[in-house]
Amino acid sequence: MDKGQIEHVIAVGSGKGGVGKSSVTALLAMELQRQGHTVGILDADITGPSIPKLLGMRGPLTDAGEGIEPALSRTGIPVVSSQFMVEDEQAPVIWRGPLVTRLITQFFGGVHWGKLDYLLIDMPPGTSDVPLTVFQTVPIDGMVFVLTPQDLAAMIVKKAMNMARDLHVALLGVVENMSWIVCPHCHEQIHLFGPGTVARVGEEYGVPILTRLPLAPSISELADAGRVDEFRSPELTALAEALVHQVDEVTKSAATVL
Repeated sequence: MDKGQIEHVIAVGSGKGGVGKSSVTALLAMELQRQGHTVGILDADITGPSIPKLLGMRGPLTDAGEGIEPALSRTGIPVVSSQFMVEDEQAPVIWRGPLVTRLITQFFGGVHWGKLDYLLIDMPPGTSDVPLTVFQTVPIDGMVFVLTPQDLAAMIVKKAMNMARDLHVALLGVVENMSWIVCPHCHEQIHLFGPGTVARVGEEYGVPILTRLPLAPSISELADAGRVDEFRSPELTALAEALVHQVDEVTKSAATVL
């Protein structure tokens, strides 16, 4: 499947639910845009879509004759999501695997994305049908992996990293989410979930730690209000800059091999 006018396609995943993968995807997209890049988001978590809620968006999607027109966030980021296809945001998407995988290919190849520097794919948890469809049908340039400090999260993210590596998808780096919280009284960093495992995971797979993101109550408040695009932090800036650097390095390496 051809990328068309999309320069780089980046998957963001974890293999595990509940680690803030969708939040990281939305925050990363917003920060890349603030740094001058054109960005889109493909919400591939078909049965548990979160991106529209995070960005305060509603459907429906439309077809203007050249393909599906993505919905636009308040800052102009094009987004496609299964959430735009149901009237009630609490309605479950009860589809069998083949229908879900067909929708994924339609979301990439059948959408009028236009010219983008980066298309971020918010991956679903697990290592089965939908991730496999994305890896095998979408020309992904690399994948970012999100985990939280617990050993359990590290164990599951390794499954996703092994799957990506087995399917020849470049491992761009790891992000430790909910790494710490700042005490509102003494302003010290408190590591609620322990010292973290991201350094060990990065070393084991030979990939960089792109950033460590805090557990910030303001993120939850903004997400619930559909205004997560308003969140800013030095760590988020560092994440976007590190990703751009890693993608450039992977691109140069691929060009050298060819």
